[in-house]
Formats: sequence, C-alpha cells, structure tokens
Amino acid sequence: MNPQQRAPKQLILFLILITSFINPFLGGSINIALPAISEDFSLGAVGMSWVAMAFLLASAVFLVPFGKLADIRGRKLVFLWGNVVIVITSVMCALAPSGTMLIIFRALQGAGSAMVFGTGVAIITSVYPPGERGAAIGISVTAVYIGLSAAPFLGGILTQYLGWRSIFYFTIPFEGVVIGITWLRIREEWADAREEHFDLRGSVLYLLSLSALMFGFSQMPDTFAIILAVTGVSGLVAFTLLELKTRFPVFNIALFTRNRLFAFSNLAALINYATTFAITFLLSLYLQYVMELTPRDAGIILVTQPLTMSLVASYSGKLSDRHDPRILSSSGMGIIVGGLVMLTFLSGHSSFAYLIISLVVVGLGFGMFSSPNTNAIMGSVEKKFLGIASATVGTMRLTGQMFSMGIATMVLQLFIGNEPLSAEVSSEFITSMRTTLIIFAFLCTLGVFASLARGKSNHRQR
Repeated sequence: MNPQQRAPKQLILFLILITSFINPFLGGSINIALPAISEDFSLGAVGMSWVAMAFLLASAVFLVPFGKLADIRGRKLVFLWGNVVIVITSVMCALAPSGTMLIIFRALQGAGSAMVFGTGVAIITSVYPPGERGAAIGISVTAVYIGLSAAPFLGGILTQYLGWRSIFYFTIPFEGVVIGITWLRIREEWADAREEHFDLRGSVLYLLSLSALMFGFSQMPDTFAIILAVTGVSGLVAFTLLELKTRFPVFNIALFTRNRLFAFSNLAALINYATTFAITFLLSLYLQYVMELTPRDAGIILVTQPLTMSLVASYSGKLSDRHDPRILSSSGMGIIVGGLVMLTFLSGHSSFAYLIISLVVVGLGFGMFSSPNTNAIMGSVEKKFLGIASATVGTMRLTGQMFSMGIATMVLQLFIGNEPLSAEVSSEFITSMRTTLIIFAFLCTLGVFASLARGKSNHRQR
C-alpha cells in the first residue's frame, strides 16, 4: 500500500484508546449496578456474581483463539467486528427481559471484548516502530486504568439517575465512532500469518479446558469445583500435547519453550494480576463492613490505586523504550510487594491516610510493571505472532484476576464460612484479609524472581 494512503498512526492509537477505556468500563461499571439488577430480576448472590463473571470468563477463554484468527485473517478485521459485537450485545443487555438472558448476553459481550482486546496491542505494535512502541503501549494501558477508575463513579451516576440499563447505552456512541473510523479511514490490514490454517480442534479443546479450570477455581473449595478444576488442568495438558503435534497450532507452545523472555514475562504478568486484582474486592468489604463507610466514600478512597496506575503507566512505557523493561517491571513488582505488606497491617482502627498511602504504593508499582512488561512481551516475538502475543497478555491478565478472586474467596470461606458479612464478624474478616494479603505478598515476591529470570530484553530489534 502507498504510505500516503495509510491512516496516521495517531488516529489508530486514538481508536485503540477508546476501546481500551470502554472494555474495562463494561467489566467494572456493572458491579455497582448489581443490587439494582438483582431487584429487577430477583437474582440471588450467585446470579449477581455471574452477571459480572460471565463477561470476564468469556473474555479470557476467547482471547487466544481470536488472537490467532486475527494473525491469519487480519487484525483490523477482527478488531472491527469485535466492536460491532459489543454494540449489538450492549443493546441486547440493555433490553434483557430476564437475569438469565442478561448473563447470556454478557457472555457474548465478553467474546466481543476478546476480539477487541486481543488485537489492540498487536495493532499498536504493528504500526509503531520499536523506539516509539513502549510510549504508545503505555498510553493504551493508561486508558485501561482510566476506564477502571471511571467505572464505579460513572456506573453509579448512570444507575442512580437513568437506571442500570443506561450503562450499556452509554458505550454505544463511543463504539460507533470506532466502527465508523475503522471502516472508512483504516485501509491497511495486518495479517502476518495468512499462509496458516486455523486450528479449530485445538481451539475447542482450549475453550472447554480453560472454562472448566476458571469456573472450577472460582467456586473453590466445593468438591465438584475441585473436580472441574482438575479436569480443566488435564484438558490443558492434552491441549499442550496436541499443539506440539499440530502444524499450525492456535497457540504456538514454542513461544514458551523456546522464548525465555516471552515465557517469563507472561508468568510475571499472571502472578502480578493474581496478587493484585482482589485487593479492591477485599478493601471494599473492609471499608464498608469494618470502617462503616458508604459505598460512595469507599469508592472515593479505592480510586487512589487505579488513578496512580494511570499516572505512572504512560511514563514507564516511555522509559521502557530507552531502558531494559526487565529492570523496570521487576522494580515495579518489588514495590507492589511493599504495598501488600503495608496493607497487612490494616486494622479496625487504621487511619484512612495510611490506607491511601498504601494504595498509592501498590498503584505506583503496578504502573511501573505493566507497560514495560507488555512492551517486553510484544517486542520478543516475530510479527506473525503479534496477535497471539497480544491475546496471551490479555489471557494472563484475566486468568490472574480469576485466580486472585479464587484465593480471596477460599480464605474468606475458611475463616468465615457461609455466614453473611457484618460488623459482628469484622475481626474474622480482618484476619482473613491479612492472610490473603500475606499470600499475595509471598506470590508477588516469587513474581519478582520470575520477572528477573526472563533475561535482557531485545525489544528494540523488533
């Protein structure tokens, strides 16, 4: 294609930024609306949780297959249709006649989100040269954190004044802009694995196995959940063996077995999300049940962490263009460990200033880790694997988030059981929260070593 016909890379980044904001917004804003949804559809606790989890689970299991499909058929094509799916399912969710249908539509919306999230970073990597890529990825990550920060506030305002269905209508104009510009202005296509065939058999096995593992782990320690999780692990082992024998695998296992930088960077990402995602969940309960704050006031305090992330992520992305991402991201994980340790000292009499400082430390570490680590991953693979690499980053994020919630839920059940949370069990809750945070701090320490073990990055050479 004539370079003069190419869309400006800044325009492409603008489209990615919109979707980087909308996707986490869709994932997070609905949490604030769950009581209103429960009231409309008479949903119990399990039903409410699945309104949120269906989106997360579907996003996780579809990321890798859609990432590979994007490498073969075209990243712009998958990105475009992913946004179309999000618009259609947003309308469907807004018009949902029952809780069951809402959960189904949310799962479909998660699949659309996987199409968009699995291609966004790959497209950025395709259009930005190595010397500018880290800064662009950092801006994209910043948009994600802004979406996470805005979700509880915008979701609360929309729910209170316009009803929970307005959350889904809110996203449609933004998605419309992305679809229109992508359709009319983006002429180029990125498909560096056109010669390959899509591995349908491996994709189905991967979807079923990862779904079983993540669903089972989220329901621990129930006996059936354990069986389901073990089945999922067995399925993933079978998937690995199948992919090693497949000419055009949906997931190139060699990226892990032969690419030390890719393998350990993804392991570090998995550990990072597994040790940080449930912090907001635990502290939300702590602030409302132990410190007796309103949801609004609790949200104001908890926004400290994602806001700090958004401020730091862009700058750390720029730094990773000039300095080894391994050092930056490993330092970030080390700072997170410090923040987690600080949080373990929370009690029923802790000051809000201490909590805010602790959250700033965690946010600082997370912002330092995420952008450089993503830059290292994307710079470690050949162009034809950019889609699958982008999808793998997203899969590590979502899988880590599910594991994080699973660990927190298991510890809560060990100390409190099925008893409803209240001020009467605040001491047991604080003990369970401390135990979970100690586990997170230990795992995150291991993550520092995994991050350092990746070796020196060669991202400038891609």
